[in-house]
Parts: sequence; C-alpha cells; structure tokens
Amino acid sequence: MFTDILLAATPSEVNQWAAQAAFALARKHQARICLLHVCGPPVYGWSDIEYLNPSGELDRVKARIEESCRDQYQETDKLTVEVVAGLPHEEILRFSRKKNIDLIVMGSREKSRPERRPTTWGMTGTTMEMVSQRAHCPVMIVSRPVAKESLTFSNLVMATDFSDQSECALGYAGQLSRHYKAKLFVVHVLDVGSQYERLKVYQEDIEKLIEEAKGRIAREFEPMLRGVNHQLEVWEGVPYVEILKVARREKADLILMAHHAKNKDPEKAFLGSTVAQVAIRSACPTVSVNKHFDVRCAVY
Repeated sequence: MFTDILLAATPSEVNQWAAQAAFALARKHQARICLLHVCGPPVYGWSDIEYLNPSGELDRVKARIEESCRDQYQETDKLTVEVVAGLPHEEILRFSRKKNIDLIVMGSREKSRPERRPTTWGMTGTTMEMVSQRAHCPVMIVSRPVAKESLTFSNLVMATDFSDQSECALGYAGQLSRHYKAKLFVVHVLDVGSQYERLKVYQEDIEKLIEEAKGRIAREFEPMLRGVNHQLEVWEGVPYVEILKVARREKADLILMAHHAKNKDPEKAFLGSTVAQVAIRSACPTVSVNKHFDVRCAVY
C-alpha cells in the first residue's frame, strides 16, 4: 500500500498527532518513513540559514529529533531523519520527488495559537498551501489525534465538485477502497450558502438542482467505481459543513478531496477554503489530492 512516507515535522504539539499517524501507517504497511525537518524562517532568519550547516546547528537539531523518535518508533531500520536548511515548502517538495515518496503527512500550520488555525489555513503563502499545490503525491493533513484502529480505513468519504482535480481524487479514493475493502461515500454539495446568497432559492429549485447533480454524479462516476462498495450522495448547504456531517454520520476514517476549488491549473490555485475548513475540524485525517496518483502495491 504505502511504501515510502514523508513526515514533514515541526516541533509543535499539533504535529505530534501527524507524527503518531505517520508512524502507525508505516508500521502497518512495513513502509519506509523519512522524518524531514526544515530549519528556516521564521525560526531562523534569512541571514542565518547559510551558516546553519557550518555551525553544526543542523547536526544538533537532528540529534535531538533522533532521540525523540526512539520513544515513538522502534523500527529504526526503516526510519531516516533528515534536517536541512531552507524554505520549508521547497525542501519538502524537493525531497518528496527525490525519494519518490507516495504519501506526505503534515500537521496543522498554526502551532502557537490553535484557536487561529481555522482562519489561517488556506491563506496564500502557507507551507500547507504550497505543498498541497505542487505535490506529486497525496498529502495527508492530520490536525487531531488518530486512533490506531481508524487507520484500517474501513469508511472513506470523498467530496467532489466535478472538477478535473476531483476526478484525480476520486480515482485515488477508489484505489484505496479496493485495497482496504472499504465503503466509499462520494458526496457532492450544492453550495447554496454562498453561490445563491443574493438569490432566493425556492424548494422546488433546490430539488431540481439536486436531481440534476444526482444524474451527473451517477453518469460520470459509476463507471470509475466498478468493483467498489460505494454510495453516491448529493446535499445542499455549506460544503464543509455537509461534508463533515457525512463523515461523522458514517464514522469516516479518512476524507479525500481535491486540494482546491475548480481551477484548470492546480499549480496556480490556492488551497481551497473548503479543504482547509474540513481538515481543521475533521476528527479523521484529510487527504488532499491534486494530480493522478496510483496506489502502490495495491492488491485488488
């Protein structure tokens, strides 16, 4: 399933949850895992970065991380720790491509003030946004503790807006469902909260839109989901609220989404607010997918 996992690590409490999830996945799949810590702004100033390696600071940071890993992960033969200097998103992307990583695991961005996380996620320029925007592989966002039994992924929720990127996410969700023999809930939400905020939408109009969306979701997605135990749903409302409702109702272990709203060029789009709101509030991990990616070692 997963063969090479990259844990983008920062010394914060919320990222410990991402570390726990990444280590648990690596143990479950006997995967190699690399813990990457990037020393860069804002902890280190621009003028300091070029001196971090000659001064021995990178080695000292690496030694501290390796010591902390011994308590969390015993399979040291499959664990490597890398500490580099630079811009976090650039180094994460560079390393993931160099090592042919098939899953990047990240925690929440806002470490000092958790109450601000819902408003800071999705802002242009964040590490989370830029990694999700350009990553060649799926990015798992973990913002809360994950029970080990949830990593069996028996119930998956995939949210679609019918964009090309959503089709990539659906393809990946279908592969995961086949591998884990999981049930997949495919959800489309009619955004009547913002799209129609200046238009009075009557009940019969909503029902018509729902029926049209149901026809489209069945027509476009059923052929892609042959052999998958799945259920197609269409709701109206605020997208992230309805997606979270379905996830809670179905006791989802994982939510999968395209990393941004509709846009033809994923590298020019920013992390969509719906993904940000879902990821920060969800009780389970959220996976952002922006390009087609085949599950490795999948057995169908």
